[in-house]
Amino acid sequence: MLQIWVRPECPKLLGPVFHKLQRVSLVDVPEGCNIDWTMFILEAAPSLKEICITIWDRWCNMKTEEDRREEGYGDKTVVDWESSAPDGFRHENLSKVTIYGFQPDDNLVGFVRRVMEVAVNLEEVSLYDRKVCENCGDLDPKIKMKVSPSRYPCTMEKRELLKNQIIAEGLGIGCPDVIHFRS
Repeated sequence: MLQIWVRPECPKLLGPVFHKLQRVSLVDVPEGCNIDWTMFILEAAPSLKEICITIWDRWCNMKTEEDRREEGYGDKTVVDWESSAPDGFRHENLSKVTIYGFQPDDNLVGFVRRVMEVAVNLEEVSLYDRKVCENCGDLDPKIKMKVSPSRYPCTMEKRELLKNQIIAEGLGIGCPDVIHFRS
């Protein structure tokens, strides 16, 4: 797997680089980080068929601000993104979206809605709860208390309500049957 650091740029500039890209995996995206910026990848990669995003704060592997600066991490967790197309854009090839670490907050619900609006041939949206890190189980209880409990919808009723929320607030969104809550 090739690992790169990407800074969101105009899709027209990235188009020649990303035009044949078919699969993208974004790993260890910090929880709470707005992921709207990933839409620039969809716009710049018209051949993209699948995107997988893993949202994961591994408390056992957290870095200090000093470590982050030394390793070249970015400062911004909120990156504004707007389509370069005047009327938005449509993605013809994206068929599968997978999100590990899905939590039903405005950020992720809105992201799923936006992807469903632009991906006209979307067949599957798979949403998984947080992954569990074996090493985090050994953490000091004081640190564990800072980790917010999962709000992943566990009952069929909550899942249906969330599906309807995603679909109802979007305009021209496809069928809720493409959304799957996985274990």
